[in-house]
Amino acid sequence: MKKLYIFHVLLLTLSMQSCFVDQNTATNNSGDDLPTLNIYTDRHYPIDDTIFRKFEKQYGAKINVVKGKSEDLLNRIDKEGAATKADIFLTADVGRIYQAKQSGFFQPMQLPENINFVPDYLYDEDGVWVGITKRARVIVHAKDFDASNLNDYEDLVLPEFKGQIAVRSKENIYNQSLLAAIIANNGEDAALEWVKGVVANMYQSPKGNDRDQVKAIYVGDAKIAIVNTYYLGHLLTSDDAEEVKAAQSIQVLFPNQSNRGTHINVSGGGVLQFSENLELAEKLFNFLLSEEVQKLYAESNFEFPARKGVPSSDIVSQWGKFKEDDTPLSKIGELNTQAIKLFDRGGWK
Repeated sequence: MKKLYIFHVLLLTLSMQSCFVDQNTATNNSGDDLPTLNIYTDRHYPIDDTIFRKFEKQYGAKINVVKGKSEDLLNRIDKEGAATKADIFLTADVGRIYQAKQSGFFQPMQLPENINFVPDYLYDEDGVWVGITKRARVIVHAKDFDASNLNDYEDLVLPEFKGQIAVRSKENIYNQSLLAAIIANNGEDAALEWVKGVVANMYQSPKGNDRDQVKAIYVGDAKIAIVNTYYLGHLLTSDDAEEVKAAQSIQVLFPNQSNRGTHINVSGGGVLQFSENLELAEKLFNFLLSEEVQKLYAESNFEFPARKGVPSSDIVSQWGKFKEDDTPLSKIGELNTQAIKLFDRGGWK
């Protein structure tokens, strides 16, 4: 048994070390003498690989990528410590970014020149992380549904919507950040009542991803859902005809337009503490915020550009312009733990 255990440990170690090599063959084979960035990321979109290849060509560099779930990558960074080969951590939610900051995983960086085109609530005031794209968490509803009384997130608790809401579980980081934003704007007591009210109006116990919530409306199980807009873009361009029909069956509603605005989350990251490639990493973040790359994010992944002045994709633009909640995302990240506790207290499974 002891020999078998040692074998498995060695196998796991070799597998982890080989991740860089495997990903490198997908991005650059021009030699080991190039300046190199190793990136841990939970972003799993093909456009990211295209963007990294563009950076390699422009800067004569090499990028190695390790992909995984954010919690797994954060655990890996913690375990590797000073021995880590990773230079950058990228993730798709401010809650995970804040967790990395609080864990001391990031080192301060010189904010990129292109940060001048980014609203200040989308990056860290201490200069340890930068947002590269925006996500809006919106309300959608069936097109034949009377939504005249549905304007704000707070309206989701109205008794008339009982049994009509589809939404993901409390484990979903996007929901945690939404609740953190509600805490930041309305206070803990009001946020707890909101949790209880939404739970009372769910059509079933939460399960599935954002796409599943839209499909629940399409098949008539629910009338309302809470989703990120970029999922809708992917549904509308899906090769699956039923997914396209599901997305076409709903109406997008940007909440809280008469007050604070719609909740905004961010995809981004920072340079890891033990990286010795700070200068090259700073160049990458500046590149990711360039007008060219911001357009790629928008057109290929249906995210909102973090850079001001860059248009959304045609699909996203059809939903119209909207007012954003400009609560600093650092505050949203800070309230993540409190949000999780309120989900538990309010019965959101």
